[in-house]
Amino acid sequence: MPTDLLLIDELRVLAYVALLSLLLWIPYIAGAAGKRGLAAGMGYPTGQYEDMPGWVQRANRAHLNMVENLAPFAALILVATLSGSTNDTTALAAWVFLAARIGHAVIMIAGIPVARTLIFTVGWLANLVIFWQIVA
Repeated sequence: MPTDLLLIDELRVLAYVALLSLLLWIPYIAGAAGKRGLAAGMGYPTGQYEDMPGWVQRANRAHLNMVENLAPFAALILVATLSGSTNDTTALAAWVFLAARIGHAVIMIAGIPVARTLIFTVGWLANLVIFWQIVA
């Protein structure tokens, strides 16, 4: 792989977004382990978090939402990179997406509903900006 591809902002942001996705399971597993014990946290979860505090349930949903949004973002970044469509606009949109996803996770876990929707929309729009740079 050419070393110049490693310097592309969009690929760097994709790596950070993947890292965020990898780390977002920690809050809800820690919360579940704190309530049910470490052994329960390391077992096979049933997916039921109804008996958990609200923040643990929201942390679980924040992680699932991040996983759902990683695939479209990754696809757009890879297509933009491989097609030569990356530019200052796609780089900015990628950084905005990352910031929006971090904000979304924090706001989701904190339980701030309207802000959650707004920050999600910012990230969604950032994806559309990248898409537009590819097809325009």
